Amino acid sequence: MQTPSAGFGQEILSLKKVFRGFEKNQGELLVLDDVNLQLREGEIVGLLGRSGSGKSTLLRIIAGLIKPSGGEVSYMGKPLSGPAEGVAMVFQTFALFPWLTVLQNVEAGLEAQGVPPKERRARALAAIDLIGLDGFENAYPREMSGGMRQRVGFARALVVDPTLLLMDEPFSALDVLTAETLRTDLLDLWTQGRMPIKSVLIVTHNIEEAVFMCDRILVLSSNPGKVVSEIKVPFKHPRNRLDPAFRKLVDDIYAQMTARPAGDAARGVLELGSWLPDVSTNLMAGLMETLAAAPYNGRADMPDVARSLQLEVDDLFPIAETLQHLGFADVHQGDMFLTQAGRKFAELGTQERKMMFAEHLLKNVPLAARIRAVLNERPGHRAPRVRFEQELEDFLSDGAAEETLDAVIDWGRYGEIFSYNDQSEIFSLEDVES
Repeated sequence: MQTPSAGFGQEILSLKKVFRGFEKNQGELLVLDDVNLQLREGEIVGLLGRSGSGKSTLLRIIAGLIKPSGGEVSYMGKPLSGPAEGVAMVFQTFALFPWLTVLQNVEAGLEAQGVPPKERRARALAAIDLIGLDGFENAYPREMSGGMRQRVGFARALVVDPTLLLMDEPFSALDVLTAETLRTDLLDLWTQGRMPIKSVLIVTHNIEEAVFMCDRILVLSSNPGKVVSEIKVPFKHPRNRLDPAFRKLVDDIYAQMTARPAGDAARGVLELGSWLPDVSTNLMAGLMETLAAAPYNGRADMPDVARSLQLEVDDLFPIAETLQHLGFADVHQGDMFLTQAGRKFAELGTQERKMMFAEHLLKNVPLAARIRAVLNERPGHRAPRVRFEQELEDFLSDGAAEETLDAVIDWGRYGEIFSYNDQSEIFSLEDVES
C-alpha cells in the first residue's frame, strides 16, 4: 500500500487490493489489478499513467459511480458502496446544462440534494465569486469561453462543500494559457485555505502538471492498471517550472514511464491480441522527420520534444511506442532516438516510405500479417472485418479491439498491403467497389 505522507492529516480515502475486470473467452480481462492507495487530509495526489492504465476507471470507482470487481474501498473510515456525500467530481468535458445560466448550473447539485432555494442561491453565489466568475451569474454556457465554462464546473463541485475533490483531466480540453491560469488560480485558493475541500485526487496525462500541482504522484502501469510507484514531490508552492530540480524530476518520471525490461520486451514485441493505439502515419512520419533534423539529429529528450511539439503523455507516448513496435525508434531513460531504419525512412520519398513501412508492418505487427495471410489464402482474396474483430475480442475489450483493428486498417492502407471498404466492411487485395 502507498505509505501516508508525513505532515498530512487523517485518512480520507483507502483502497486495498482493488481490481476491476470483465469476462472474455480467454478468461477475465483486467482493467485494474491489485490497486492500493491512501489519500490523507491536506494533500493533492495525482494519478499518472499511459493509455490503458485505467486512471479514469479508478477515479469512477472512488466516486462510487462504478463498482470494483473486488477489493476494499473506504471513505472517511466507512466502506464505499455508491456515491458518497462529501465527494465531488470535475470532468474533462464541461458537462454543463446549456439551457441553464451559470447560477442555475451551479445550483443544480444543491437543488438535487433538496437544499432550500434561499440557501442554495447564497451558496452558489459564494462559489461563483470564489472561482472568479462574479458578474457572469446570468450568462449561458454558449456565451462563455472554454476556461470560463470549466470554472463553472469547479464552482458546481465546490458548492456542495466536498471533503474530497476528484478531477478527471480537468485542464486537458483547454488551451495552454487558459489551463495554466486556471491551475494557478486553483492552487492559490488551495494554499490559502479558501476552499472547503480537504483533499484532491487528480487524474492527468501531463507530467509537468502533476509535478506542478501534486504532493504525491502515483504512477500506474498499463493493461492492467496497477500502482507501480509513488513519487513524493518535495517542492513548496508556488513552484517554478524552470527550476533545475523541477526539470530533473520531470525527466526522471519520463524515464520511469518509458522504462522497459531487458530482452525482447525492450521494444515491446507484439502478439496477435495486443492492443494498439490508432496513431496516424502522418504523426509517425512527422515525429521521425523532427527527430532526424537539427537540433535533435536522431536523438532527443522526450520532455523537450513534448514541449516543443506541445504534446502530452497520451499524445507522445502512443506515437513513440508505435514507432518502437515497428522498429523505427527506441526509448531509453526518457530519451527517444531513431534506429537506422527510422533515419532511413526520414530521408526517403513518398513511395519508398510506403514500401519500407509495409515491410516493417508485416514483420512486427502480427495482426497485419494475419489479415494479409488470410486474404492470400482465400480464393477471392476477401474477408469481412467481423472475422478479425471477433478474434481480437477474445483478448481485448470491445472498444480496444475496434481501436486496434482501425489502427491496423489505417497502417495497412498506407503501406498498400491490403484494401478496405468502410461501407461493406470488407478487406481485399484489390479495391472494393461495393
